[in-house]
Amino acid sequence: MSEEPLADLADEDQAVEEAAGEQAAGEQLQEAGDPQAAGDPQVAGDPQEPAPSMDELLAQRDGYLNDLQRVTAEFANYRRKAAERQQETVAMAAADIVEKVLPVLDACDAAVAQGAEDVIPIRDSLFGALEKEGLAKLDDPGAPFDPTCHEAVAHEPGEGEAVIAEVLRAGYVWNSRVLRPAMVKVRG
Repeated sequence: MSEEPLADLADEDQAVEEAAGEQAAGEQLQEAGDPQAAGDPQVAGDPQEPAPSMDELLAQRDGYLNDLQRVTAEFANYRRKAAERQQETVAMAAADIVEKVLPVLDACDAAVAQGAEDVIPIRDSLFGALEKEGLAKLDDPGAPFDPTCHEAVAHEPGEGEAVIAEVLRAGYVWNSRVLRPAMVKVRG
């Protein structure tokens, strides 16, 4: 046999003897009444530090409870705001799609104005589907002029409050957001 395995065995024997010696020393301290050496959880720690009073423990508990309630409320607010942002993102995406369809509605309206009556069912079907989802048309002649919903491109004299005399191009509102203001002629 080679000497290396024998040396390893000798090192292991020495380590076992040291561990046994430390265990015996711990048992002697425990028998002598040293509670820290025995690992007594009641006494472990700094012997000069007094145990906390019940009031201190209750105050600490209340502090932890307040922290937990605050973090819970913050997390609930975060979830609510994240859900709102998600809904806004979906609404904005839908509005973008509707804005891309508006030229098709304009083309249908122009075709109907030129006498192409076979386009009316297609235009009505397309507008009806979008209307169910929240699209509204701004094309009310005689309605009061509102600069947030109407774009005045012509003006004719008249008395009183400014009203829409003629709608030159329809405007659209999507779920109470103006997608495109109506192009109008204003009287008054």
